Amino acid sequence: MTAPAATAEAPPARSLPGPSSQVLVQFGIVAVALVAAFLILGVEQFVNALTLGAIYALVAIGYTMVYGIIELINFAHGDVFMVGTFVSLSFLTSLGFSGAVTDPALLIVLLVAVFLFTSIVMGLVGVLIERSAYRPLRNAPRLAPLITAIGVSFILQNVVQIFYGPFQTNSPQIFPTDAFVEIGSAKIPVLSIFIVSVAVGLMIGLQLFIGRTRLGRAMRSTALDRDAAALMGVNINRTIAITFFIGSALAGAAGVVYGLQYGVTRFDLGFQAGLKAFTAAVLGGIGNTVGAALGGFIIGFIEVSAVAFGYGRWGPAVVFGVLVIVLVFRPAGLLGQQVGERA
Repeated sequence: MTAPAATAEAPPARSLPGPSSQVLVQFGIVAVALVAAFLILGVEQFVNALTLGAIYALVAIGYTMVYGIIELINFAHGDVFMVGTFVSLSFLTSLGFSGAVTDPALLIVLLVAVFLFTSIVMGLVGVLIERSAYRPLRNAPRLAPLITAIGVSFILQNVVQIFYGPFQTNSPQIFPTDAFVEIGSAKIPVLSIFIVSVAVGLMIGLQLFIGRTRLGRAMRSTALDRDAAALMGVNINRTIAITFFIGSALAGAAGVVYGLQYGVTRFDLGFQAGLKAFTAAVLGGIGNTVGAALGGFIIGFIEVSAVAFGYGRWGPAVVFGVLVIVLVFRPAGLLGQQVGERA
């Protein structure tokens, strides 16, 4: 008898992480942590943490999207967020608005306009950065695009200084700051509710786009295996450009809500915000958009908790301490997935 021919066992296919019991357990832990934070911080500080976390989450998603597609840590992304604050400022001041808008219909139209304008402009800026600075170095050693990203960061900062100067600039607060919703004895700013709602809505929209559209499938396939995706007909350059557009547009939206919330901006705002957003992306699981959003909210809660207990100056140290602890025990991040090297 002839022995059956030996067949090589095919390597397991790589796929995007889907719902699993482990993920459900992690979300359960997050839910318990939210309840505990609510009981410890109280309603007002809890809402403050959600608001700050929403801003970090929007910026962190851009970081993690770019890394998931081309494995590049885009250190200029924080400065894209900073430029977004100035773009929204310029848009509002050019229309002649310098204070709160009391007409609800006009306020809604103005908010939609400023979000659309800033997001589109920053999305185009992201595409320009990718086309001029990163695409020529796509096949270069990893260190080259990383240094280029730092260079792009300084370029954006200097361009802003040319037009606005090196000092703090006030941003028009068109949203009425005296509008509150009373919950018991606590007063919740309507602006905070608006910011969290916008951020969560954008995150849900992004997840639906990635999961249910043709472009989203192209992005996921490019993230899994760029060469195989190209062989299957995916336009890699267009997919990467769209990824930069979406990530930068979200950073622009974060710039708008930052201006509405704090009313000031500076040319060096992007460094700290970008560093914390990058930390959020790593904490949640770099390359995982849900993990990046979760990491942003976690950092928001850590910072607000530190301030609430009188340790505000130690907030950054606690944030990075938590990051170190998480990476020691779970290097892939909270929702990240360990993936073996390709053969």
